[in-house]
Formats: sequence, C-alpha cells, structure tokens
Amino acid sequence: MVVHSAAERVLAGLDPEQRSAVTAPAGPVCILAGAGTGKTRAVTSRIAHRALTGDIAARHVLAVTFTARAAAEMRARLTALGVGGVQARTFHAAALRQVRYFAPRLLEGRAMPELLDSKVRVVTLAAAKVGLRTDRAAARDLAGEIEWAKSSLVEPGEYVVAAAKALRETPHEPAKVAEVFAAYERLKRGNGVIDFEDMLRAAVWGIEEHADVAEQVRGQYRHFVVDEYQDVNPLQQRLLDAWLGGRDDLTVVGDASQTIYSFTGATSSYLIDFPRRHRNATVVRLVRDYRSTPQVVGLANAVISQARGAEARLRLELQGQRPPGPEPELRIFTDEPAEANAVAARCRALVDGGTPAREIAVLFRTNAQSEAYEKALTEAAVPYVVQGAERFFERPEVRQAMIALRAATRSIPGETPLPAAVVEGLAAVGWAPDAPPPGGAARERWEALAALVQLAEEYAATPEVVLIGEAAAIERPVTLGDFNEELARRAAQQHVPTVEGVTLASLHSAKGLEWDAVFLVGLAEGTLPTTYAKTPEQVEEERRLLYVGVTRAREWLWLSYAAARSPGGRARRPSRFLPQLDRSGGGERAGAGTGVARRTERRRAQVVSCRICGATLLAGADRKLGRCPTCPSDLDEELYERLREWRQRVAGAQKVPAYVVFTDATLTALAERKPDRTEELIAIAGIGPRKLGLYGDTVLALVAGAGVDEVCSQKSFEI
Repeated sequence: MVVHSAAERVLAGLDPEQRSAVTAPAGPVCILAGAGTGKTRAVTSRIAHRALTGDIAARHVLAVTFTARAAAEMRARLTALGVGGVQARTFHAAALRQVRYFAPRLLEGRAMPELLDSKVRVVTLAAAKVGLRTDRAAARDLAGEIEWAKSSLVEPGEYVVAAAKALRETPHEPAKVAEVFAAYERLKRGNGVIDFEDMLRAAVWGIEEHADVAEQVRGQYRHFVVDEYQDVNPLQQRLLDAWLGGRDDLTVVGDASQTIYSFTGATSSYLIDFPRRHRNATVVRLVRDYRSTPQVVGLANAVISQARGAEARLRLELQGQRPPGPEPELRIFTDEPAEANAVAARCRALVDGGTPAREIAVLFRTNAQSEAYEKALTEAAVPYVVQGAERFFERPEVRQAMIALRAATRSIPGETPLPAAVVEGLAAVGWAPDAPPPGGAARERWEALAALVQLAEEYAATPEVVLIGEAAAIERPVTLGDFNEELARRAAQQHVPTVEGVTLASLHSAKGLEWDAVFLVGLAEGTLPTTYAKTPEQVEEERRLLYVGVTRAREWLWLSYAAARSPGGRARRPSRFLPQLDRSGGGERAGAGTGVARRTERRRAQVVSCRICGATLLAGADRKLGRCPTCPSDLDEELYERLREWRQRVAGAQKVPAYVVFTDATLTALAERKPDRTEELIAIAGIGPRKLGLYGDTVLALVAGAGVDEVCSQKSFEI
C-alpha cells in the first residue's frame, strides 16, 4: 500500500501527455518533447513510477544524457521522488566507467592508456608530420574534423569519400585532412594515449568482442533512457546498441526541431526512424509548454511551421500554458552599433525595473558578434558574462592582433587611412580581408579580427576636433595610435570581473538554458542564416537555431536586426526566418497569429525612428508618438489634460466624436514632443495640412502655455 501510494504521488500533477509517457508499457518508448514541455519531469517520473511499482529495479537503469549538469539534475529529481540507485551519466562518463572497470581483463594486465583532454596538441604534431603548418585555430578545425569522422565511424582511408558524401566544408583539401587524420592515429598509438572517441569504441569493442563483458554489462543494465536523442551520433548509437544487445526496454526523449549540432556528427535520423526500427514502439508527444508565455510560444510555432526536410515531419505545435505576457518585439536599426546601444539601454531599464541581470540574455549567431554588446553593456554600466567563450578582448587572436597593431605604428605611415592601416597591421598575424577560411575555429578567428577592422571603420568616421584658436577648429583624422589607445580603453573596461550579469551567448551555447528576458540580435540575411549555409539541409538547421533562440525566453522577447553593419554601410535584408515580416506590401497585421508587435504600412512611408532608442518605427501609433511603446515616456501630463479639454470643446462645437479632431495617440505625441514650430507640428503623424490649418496655431499656443479658455475665446470651431 505504501509503494502504491508513492507511485500515485509520482503521477500527481502530470498533464495527460506526460502521464501517458510515464505509464507507457515496458518496451521501446519515444517521447517527442517540445521546448519547455517538462521532458525531464516526464522521464524521471517514468523511471520512478516503474521502480516504485516493482516493474524494474532502479539499480538496473542506465539513463544517458549529453551534459554532466543534466545528469546531476536527473539524479536529484529521482532522489526527490524517493528512488535512488539509478545510474544517470553522459555517454562518455558511462563508457569511461566501464572501460576502466574492465581494463584489467581487456588489456591483459597492461595499464590503461592515458585519456587526452584535447586533440589539439597531437593534431598540431600530426599536421607537421605531413608538412602542414597550423596555428591553434587551424589545429582546432582539424581536430573537429577528425572528431566528426571518428564519431561517424569513418576511418582515415575512408575520409575523402565520406566527407564528399556529407558535403563537409573541410579546413584543408580532403586528402590532406585524411593524411593528418592517419598521422594523428599513429602518434596516439605511439604515445600510448587515447581520445574520447577511442574510449567509446573501446567500450563497444569490449561488449561486442568479449562475451563475458557483454554478459556482465547487460546483466547490470537492463532498462535504458536516452535524453536529447536527436543529438546522438553513429558511434554513440553503436554503443547504445551494444548495451541493449537486442533487447528493447528503451525510452528515448528528443525534439527534431532542436537538431542544431549536425556539424559535429549528431544526427536526428535515429529519432526520426525510431518507430520504424522498433515496430511496437509507443510514441508520445509532449506539446504543453510551461516555460514561455503564449505570445512567445506563438512566435516559436510560426518560425518552425515553415520548416522543411526530414526533421519537419516530427515538428510539434506547442501550446502555451502560462498566463499571457507581452508581445515579442521586432526592432529595426540603422546599423549594428545602434542596435547594440539600444539593447544595452533596454537591459539597463530591465535591471533598474527589478529584473535580475542573470535572468537576461543576449543571443547571437556567432561569437564574433559579442564585442559590440560587450562594449555597449559596459558603457551602460550593465554587468555581463560571456557563455561558452572568452570575452572579446580576452581571446588569444584579439590579444595577438592588438600587439601587432601597436607594433605597426612604427612602420605604417601616419597619413595612411585608419582602416587601411589596421588591415595592413593585421597582415602580421595572417589576416587578410578576402573570403574567410573554411573551418569553424579558423573562421571564428577571421571574424574576430574582421570585427577589429569594422571597429576601425566606425572609429575613423568620427575625426577628432582640434582647436587652433579661440574661435577656430579643424578636424584631425584619427591615427593608428589613437585607435590602439581606444582598444586599450575598451579592453580595460571589459576586463572588470563580474559575478553575475546579463548573459552573452551564441545560439548554440544557449541550448538547454532559459531566461526571463531574451534579446535575439543580428537577425539579418548573411548572419542568420549564415552565408556559409549552402545546402537546403544547412539552411533548415539555421532555422532551427532561431527556433531554439525563441524558445529560451520565458516572458519577454526582443528580435532585432540592423539595416547595415556600420553607419552608411550596404543595406541588408531581414532574416527569411522571421514569419512576421510581410513582404506582400499588404496593410494587414503582418504574420497574423505569430504574436509579434509589428504592422506593415500600405505604402512605403518616410522612415521614422524612435527618438529614445533609435529603432525604426512601424506601427502608426508608434510613429505618432515618435517612440517605441515600451520606451520610457516623457509625457507632460498637465499639457495633455489641457489638450484633452480643448479637444472635447472642439468636438462638442463641431458635433463630432473627439477622435475626429485628434486621436489619443496624437494628443500623447503632442504632450511628449511639445512642438514649438509649425515644422515640428506637421512632423507628427496624423497632423496633415487640413488639420494644421484648422488647429495648428491653437495647438502651438497650448503647447506654449496658453489656457483652454484663452484659446477657445479666440477661435471659432465651426467648419
């Protein structure tokens, strides 16, 4: 009876879909769990319920996750449910534990090889062996390519063909990468070391080739759970199959719409094909989103609804369960510095309004984008932390570049234009302003140094003013020395350590995290999707990145892009993944149902920017106000009340509704902007030539301080 009541308590509070997942019969179970749908609760409750009802013994369960943090959370939840003894580990931790345990038997008394923490050092040596000089970034890219091959069960002799089939963008010519791969394997064996993929393979080999090991492992682990199943690679699946040994008591949890790591070898094909591989599988869909407001959920659904390809067959339409919240905001800025400054200002306002800085995140496509936000947040006195990467000025390539630029002041003529001088100075560290190199790390290094060139272009656009007398001044072009001082100042500001702050993170490193307020920035073509996404499959993965970003927000979501990278730069288009952008030119609310606060105009109108944050204003009411609805108001309440009283008298005299005279939005704009000239008055949307002629002088008088009785005695209201 006690066991029965404990099992019933596990089911308490579960929604119908979660309950179905928990109580599904033994055997293959596939839980398709959308973002924020309580997948960890469902899977831990399933383990606990089966253990408490006597269906399984907890010590026979192996739950596999992709991060140590997720494994620790799973263990903590199971303990809270009254179930101990479950092994919750990452693939690597589980394999390492087994390999170490069986090493004396498998290695016949020999010592277990040392496990490499990083491939980079050995890869650098391997590259040198085959005549290839590499810096650290190039070695990291080669290491990543070798890791992809080994995770995909590809041997050195098979690499060239496999890379071509997979449409890999290789860091060097494929045959050369294969040579480095082979040399890397030889060096490892010669030095008696193994890498993480070797360790997974050793675990597979121990089970597949040693019946006694297989019997012991399978006797210990009889029930399996795999989290984030869309991220499994072929080597990990091979290990899982070895553990199972033909049995089918397997529960997998995943979301094909969050498949964003295919470049590492991860594939959603095992999740997609699960019902085909396991004909008697139970499939449960978790769609009730408890993380985000219905407004955020609506946008997430709109983003992923346009997805194509294999993953799209398993997409889930989420149902928001939280109370309504604010509409996601779309902002358009003239350039990236303006975008970063506006984001920083809003972060400052959120923190001042009581939102903890740790509950705010700024998410971008590449780490190279972080510098602008580091600078803007620093200047706004908002603390920040960088997730998954060093701060911009702490990156090795940036430190090396700053040293090179300081040295360049001695060799580059002072009259050389600053951007050209910076490009010339960066040549000393191997940077050139042509197409970025292939490979993730090398490309990221190139983009970080390209960001320095962009900084130089922006800095050169503001020449120094030098006084040459009491009433005369000239503009002095900024020099490379000036720029070096500016970089040193920025680096000093951004090196201040912080314990807690706004999170700056790439979309990849934000996976699995969530915040109250999220800024998704840089949503322009060429950035998201990146220009390096060439195939339809790569473009779809970029779409899923945006989906992951949207679903990180609990309550407040800002989406923005800059019309140009730098002031006066070449115009860019918004990301094709933004469903709320109506390209038809119609006047209905763009992307109806997506929950994004934006309207398109029936005709191309003059660009109006928010006078507070600089964003392009799209909605008619916002254009009248001259500011975003969420930017702070500077309303003169006394003037507003006088304008309302005057409008009421005018409407009464003309026997028309008050809004026919002026709408509330126009009155608010007048009370905020307080125009004192006809030119300023007519600049307010809603005040055309006719109303200017009827009411212009009166309104200007009211703004100047005249009373309602005074202006009403001087003006006839008859049309």
